Amino acid sequence: MLELKNISVRLDSFVLEGVNLELGKNDYLALLGVSGAGKTVLLEVLAGLLKPAGGEILLNGENITSRKIQHRRIGLVYQDLSLFPHLKVAANIAYPLRNKKYTKQELQEKVRQLARETGVEHLLDRYPGTLSGGEGQRVALARTLASDPDVLLLDEPLANLDVKLKTGLRALLRRIHEQGKMVIHVTHDYMEAATLANKVAVIEKGRLVQFGTPDQVFRHPKTEFVARFSGIKNLFRCRVEQSKEQNGMHHAIVGSELSIGFLSDNGKNVGYVMIPQEDIIISESPLETSAVNSYRGLIREVYLSGAGMEVVVEAGAEFVVSVSRQSVEKMGLRPGKSIWITFKASAVRFIA
Repeated sequence: MLELKNISVRLDSFVLEGVNLELGKNDYLALLGVSGAGKTVLLEVLAGLLKPAGGEILLNGENITSRKIQHRRIGLVYQDLSLFPHLKVAANIAYPLRNKKYTKQELQEKVRQLARETGVEHLLDRYPGTLSGGEGQRVALARTLASDPDVLLLDEPLANLDVKLKTGLRALLRRIHEQGKMVIHVTHDYMEAATLANKVAVIEKGRLVQFGTPDQVFRHPKTEFVARFSGIKNLFRCRVEQSKEQNGMHHAIVGSELSIGFLSDNGKNVGYVMIPQEDIIISESPLETSAVNSYRGLIREVYLSGAGMEVVVEAGAEFVVSVSRQSVEKMGLRPGKSIWITFKASAVRFIA
């Protein structure tokens, strides 16, 4: 188990303040935030490269806050890899093992085992300068795994890789995690987090603003920043008309006229409403449904997105709706067409 208790860091004008996290042995944490938010600073504190101004780090119940880097059982792979350019791949992987009591044959076998596990066995006689980005990442992982860390820290491991290389490296990271390594993975890509991690922490300006499962964070963001960072496209500033109805229904007024019904026990008068784009239904005529939110709109754009399509609809506000390609073709969805959009009050989230 890894525990961070009220960790604070001060670096000139930057402050990382009051970070509290608790991770189990089988957790894979995605640490999200924009550039300069403090993600890499937190990794360096965990690795022992930076001393915190306050707080404690406990690993498996032991306080390692002041422990030297080499005694932490925590491995860090930087984005720039930091491979030794004058050493071949085999020697790079072997470097953390140089003080172990291995025979020459045992050392070679250990290096080959790590190389096989990370898919770089065919590169052992190459120099780092001749490797592609994906190959370099795998070698850096093999070298870090050689020290057998309890916790693996990854700083943007999939950055600057093409789609094919990312797919292969994601599979490798899953495999490493499944073999019993706790992983903390810094990224600014929420899709990367959603596909790899079982825990997500979002840092904004040196503060941990939300922590939970991917579903908790991405489906139920607590702040406007987390919502926008999570890729929520239907996020509207609003004022709230408190309802006297007993069913908890309130109305968010977006702009001057658009009223969106939602369920909430929050007493705030201003905030944001968000509607997941997959929870909105497009139809050519009004639907006979109990959904309270139904609006006539005009299609502005239709474009490809991942496995499906996205339709931008002007209906008092600009809504983005996810639909299948078949629906686009069947309904003849195109810019300029008049349609209806419908969604339930329960699909709407209010953020104060």
